[in-house]
Parts: sequence; structure tokens; C-alpha cells
Amino acid sequence: MSTLLHSASTSSPSFSQITTPRFAPITRISLRNGVRCKAIEAVNLENGRPSASEFLVSGSGNAIPRYVVAPNTRIQDLVNRNDTRLRIFSGTANPALAQEIACYLGLELGKTKIKRFADGEIYVQLQESVRGCDVFLVQPTCPPANENLMELLIMIDACRRASAKNITAVIPYFGYARADRKTQGRESIAAKLVANLITEAGANRVLACDLHSGQSMGYFDIPVDHVYGQSVILDYLASKTICSDDLVVVSPDVGGVARARAFAKKLSDAPLAIVDKRRHGHNVAEVMNLIGDVRGKVAVMVDDMIDTAGTIAKGAALLHQEGAREVYACTTHAVFSPPAIERLSSGLFQEVIITNTIPVAEQNYFPQLTVLSVANLLGETVWRVHDDCSVSSIFL
Repeated sequence: MSTLLHSASTSSPSFSQITTPRFAPITRISLRNGVRCKAIEAVNLENGRPSASEFLVSGSGNAIPRYVVAPNTRIQDLVNRNDTRLRIFSGTANPALAQEIACYLGLELGKTKIKRFADGEIYVQLQESVRGCDVFLVQPTCPPANENLMELLIMIDACRRASAKNITAVIPYFGYARADRKTQGRESIAAKLVANLITEAGANRVLACDLHSGQSMGYFDIPVDHVYGQSVILDYLASKTICSDDLVVVSPDVGGVARARAFAKKLSDAPLAIVDKRRHGHNVAEVMNLIGDVRGKVAVMVDDMIDTAGTIAKGAALLHQEGAREVYACTTHAVFSPPAIERLSSGLFQEVIITNTIPVAEQNYFPQLTVLSVANLLGETVWRVHDDCSVSSIFL
């Protein structure tokens, strides 16, 4: 379902480097109930970034990554730009991902006009008819979160006023998801507020990827399709030649134990370790101790997002102190607020594996970074929602 976007080469003796244009990976890790790739291709890199040869130019002049899998026969037969009522539009937060999703579906992105006035107000105009159409708006609410959220709300309103039949907000990264409960008195539950805003703006459905907590789905009064971007990372790890006996999955905090346990189960029931930490403030974490054995093993730290990287960096330092041979960081959402890049590129990690739910800024690339694409996963989900097919069966 998913394919490799950017991959930085590593010098790990446990993991084989990707050096050929196409290969059939030999793996000793069994992947259980996971979404599997149609293909895995090597990416030519220039200083940790994909070279220009990795992109194709479409008829509309847009650069399309070579790894995007062409629409399968079923979708190719059923989706035709001239007779389908499926429309894909993108905001300004992550147009590259939206273009990849449209490419998977064999569609062109819908035309919109989005601009900012001098005072910061946002203007949105759809430049093609959506009357009676099934519209999907791709817009993660990543930094700047407030601007991207407001842009999404205005896009939804524009579609509603243009008589779209159904409006689905495709939110690869759902901002404010961490504010999902009250931990102290007189706090807001911003996740519920944002859910209300999206619903009241006119969305009929939400498609989200790896929410910070499953309870956030209950904040919406409309259907929510929740897909698991970490299946993309599982698929990538399954292509490695690491021995399952050398693997241990690590949760960077107690709150992520359920996520790490599910991740470990799909990697040959790998053992689980937990980093116990005490947080003294927002974006500040202090590691206390380690629960589990990592001595001589390859530790894979799993989390849903990396913000300032304080939690995962301190956890990695502890793992090295406890004798871990190598440490890998795996996360779906790369928020990368300063000083995340300095912490992640400091030598603690053999590889940092993320997805493209949030675009990576030019200055945030570093040699250990690997970016995987969720375009095919989201594209298949969009089609199944449009065609009234099961979404959960993707992960069976």
C-alpha cells in the first residue's frame, strides 16, 4: 500500500543498505496483519535528500515521485476524470501529499485559489464546480496550526456553499490532538473544540491518520475513519534483515505502551521495554528509569509524533546507557519544533523513520532521516470511502 519516499543510507551492520534501483527484500522479520507495499524502491540521495531524478513531471507540470504506485486496474476502470463525482482538493499545508494521493487515484487535483490578505485573513475560492460531488479536502493542521486549521474550515465552508454532496476532511495530522483531556483544573479540551469547529463548518466525515489518542474520534459528531500510518513503518522495517531475536520495541513513555505493544506484536511478537519519565512542563521531559532489557539489542522506539524530540532523545540516551546496540526512532508525525533536529542528528539514532503526513522543511533534512509516504494508504482509503467499501479491511 505504501512506498519509500526518502531514505538516508545507514552504516548499520544489522540492517542492509538499499543500493539497487529495485530489489526483492530478504527479511527475517514476519509482519502480521500489516499493510504491505506493492514495491520498495531505492531512492537516489544527495546529502540526505532525494535527487531530481527521483521525480517525474506529469502532464499538468507537477513533479510526481517515482515511487507513487499507479492506480490499480479496479480504480483505473472505475475512476475517470470526466464522469466521476470524486474530487480531491488541497490546502496549502501539504500540497505534495495531496498530489500523490490524486496520482494514486488517477485524478488531477481540483483547482482552487487560496491567498492571504495583508491583514492575514484567508481567502478561498473553488475554481471548478463541485455541485453534487464527493469532495475530499487534504489539509493537515500542522504548524502553523492555527492558519492551517482556519484554512481548512474556510475550504469546508466554500464546498458546502457550492452544493457539494459530501465533504470529507482528510487530516493526515490532527493538530490540538494532545489537548484531549483535562490534566489540571481550568484547562480547555481543545481537541473537542476543534472537532466541533470542523463539524459546524460543514464537514460530513473526517479521515485522520494516527490520532494521538483513540478517544479523539469520539469528539466528532460525524463519522471518523481512522487509518494507521505506522503500518507504513512496519512495512519498511519488515524489509530489513534484522533478526527478530535481536529486536526490542521501546515505548518512550507509559502512555504509549498500548501503541508500542501493538507495534511489537506485528514484528514477530518482539519483546517490549518502557521508558519511565516524569514531565515537569509542556515539551519538557525527564527520564527516570527503564523497564525491560535492551542490552545487546536493536531498540526501536515507537511514538505517534516527534515535537521537540526531548522525550525520545532522552529515552535513546538511556537505552545506550543500558547497553542497546543500536537505537531507531519511528514516528508517524514529524512536527520537528526546535531543537528537534539538533537532538535527532546528534548521533543517538542509527535512523529516524517518519512519514510525510507533515511536510519536512528544507532545513530539517539530516543524513539519518528516512521519510516514508502514506499517499497510497490514504489514496486507497479515499477510494473505499467514496465507493462505500470497508476501510478496516485494509489492515487485515
